[in-house]
Amino acid sequence: MMTLNEPLLLKHGDWTLRLRTATEQPARLLLLLHGWTGDENSMWVFARRFSATFTILAPRAPYTAPEGGFSWRPIKPNTWGFPTLEELRPAADRLVSLVDELAAERAWNAAQFDVIGFSQGAALTVLLGLLYPNRVRRMGVLAGFLPVNAEGLIPAQPLVEKSVYMAHGLQDELVPIARARQTKAALEQAGAQVAYCEVESGHKVSAECLRGMETFFA
Repeated sequence: MMTLNEPLLLKHGDWTLRLRTATEQPARLLLLLHGWTGDENSMWVFARRFSATFTILAPRAPYTAPEGGFSWRPIKPNTWGFPTLEELRPAADRLVSLVDELAAERAWNAAQFDVIGFSQGAALTVLLGLLYPNRVRRMGVLAGFLPVNAEGLIPAQPLVEKSVYMAHGLQDELVPIARARQTKAALEQAGAQVAYCEVESGHKVSAECLRGMETFFA
């Protein structure tokens, strides 16, 4: 039976985050990125699904959301649901810096890491992969989408030999299924191999897709 470390709630500079360190080798690093109005606890329900070989990092997004919780970009009027590359890029850059700082402090091997995000966090996950393909190993895009203006990154095919897991609900009222399918096509055009789970659900991750995600990241 695997033994999991208890998660820690940490402050690191301006960041608040949850952290569970690996207890088995070879250790791998996994980032969990919450959605709009979430926080460092929102994605932790997924943490128990990953083996003791994973060091898991769940940071709180840096911007306060007007409705409560936090956001990966500053919110502008009439742009809800359509974050742009330019708005999300600062968070992407800061996340890579956070990984590097923690890796240096804690002697992690973080040359590459996996990322799983939900909704707005999934859009940021996509952007991390497109901007930092040398750092991001695998991606989990849950109820997510391609950020506005990120299309220009696709033709260079930065995701060649990368694997992506996508999960989306046919009845998603916040991110329509057509947008998810367009994102899948864009990721494939960028060179990624996409494992895709599409089921009858809303803006959440179904049990079937969760099982698929576990297998994908095993």
